[in-house]
Amino acid sequence: MDLTTDLTGLTEGALLDHAEAVARTQRECEVQTLRIAVQHAVTNNPDRLDPALTKLPGRERAKRFGGVGTPDVAEFCCAELGARLGITSWSAFSLMADALDLVIRLPRLWRRVEALEVRASYARFVARRTRDLTVEQAAYVDARVAESADGRIPWSRFEALVLGAVAASDPEAAAAREEEQARRQLANPTRSTEDGVRGFYVRAPFHVVARLDAIVTHLARILADLGDTDPEDHRRVKAVLVLTDPRRAAELMTTYAAWRDRPEDPAGPTDEPTEAPADEPDRTGERPEIDWDVLMPTVVVMLHLYAGEDETGVARVEGYGPVTEVWLMQHLGPHARFTVRPVLDIAGQAPVDAYEIPDRHRRAVHLMTPADTFPWGSSTSRTQQIDHTEPFGHGADPPAGQSGMGNYGPMSQFHHRVKTHGAWEVRQPFAGVYVWRDPHGALYLVDHTGTRRLGANAAPSSPAELVVSRALLGLAA
Repeated sequence: MDLTTDLTGLTEGALLDHAEAVARTQRECEVQTLRIAVQHAVTNNPDRLDPALTKLPGRERAKRFGGVGTPDVAEFCCAELGARLGITSWSAFSLMADALDLVIRLPRLWRRVEALEVRASYARFVARRTRDLTVEQAAYVDARVAESADGRIPWSRFEALVLGAVAASDPEAAAAREEEQARRQLANPTRSTEDGVRGFYVRAPFHVVARLDAIVTHLARILADLGDTDPEDHRRVKAVLVLTDPRRAAELMTTYAAWRDRPEDPAGPTDEPTEAPADEPDRTGERPEIDWDVLMPTVVVMLHLYAGEDETGVARVEGYGPVTEVWLMQHLGPHARFTVRPVLDIAGQAPVDAYEIPDRHRRAVHLMTPADTFPWGSSTSRTQQIDHTEPFGHGADPPAGQSGMGNYGPMSQFHHRVKTHGAWEVRQPFAGVYVWRDPHGALYLVDHTGTRRLGANAAPSSPAELVVSRALLGLAA
């Protein structure tokens, strides 16, 4: 079909017909991508690995991507496929695992996917949920859900159908998974942030969550009785903050109970003095007061602000994301003390002659290159491994200044292994700019803005890419 069709000249009916055709083409592409993933796994079978080398530390090994019954695959191949598809290596690994499971373990579902009757996303969900099942159990789930996977029921019902079929395939295993899940309890902040707000996820037995919900509800009600006019959701967040200081939370609830249950005020003054009844208890219970500043914890955040002439008005908080300077002043400012440190002088980071990387270099590398430098790498952790782009030369008389800015590249452990022991090549013509070549000659440019594919037959899309390409003609030859 022609995807360059001028939409402005179409009638409403023709536009909808075109939309239907585009949707079909999209499904066809998704199916073809799954087929490619399977064939890529077949091509990269364990026979291509040298058995003697696979025993050495860090070397590429054969690994089963999918469930039981799927073949082993040379593990580095997911990095090559991911780079070509413009996705992370882990996403490519997941794609290959799902595709292998569909073709080998879920044939009924796969036939419907190939017939464009079932979306790839529905089928891949089933593949992930059945990965730990035996071949027979996966076949049971396949038979139970294949008919309903074409979208005839809403997603929530389909999800429940799949989970029910997985449990029914082996009740004993389902009970064992429940016990395993009970051991996988956690209470951690979420990774995602949105406009200066972050979540906190608690995974615990239901009675623990019920108790937590009850105490948060109680504290939110106390705040309302004390005159807090914020919406209930906001008061519940404040209640969580109160709970971060258990002693003050207990004091608040105790003081509130005394204040709430205090006796009524005695009668007001009259012309004739009267005496209070002998059995009248003294009025007790002071109104609780909350010092919110005292409740705020001491935390350390790494905040990046631009102090030049062209200010953007936006700051970046490591681990949280971008926020406006207005947000900092309104929300963080009243409760925080700031230590201002100038940005490290990256250009002035003198190289060293040792293989070990100094901490000052690590900090500078993180500022200059905060993400994994492998094509479409996603990790932004400060604990990434720092690789020497040009391998460090050991020996009696190694070259001087090998460990320095311009010869570092942060990477995850997997990508570090791919770079060191795979057939990938990388050059860093300028500090913080990396050009990679995969085992089949495809080039990728990685810098602080992300990853771009450098087409073999297409002109670079910017002058910067042109400069880099010319600097790396030897690499691309």
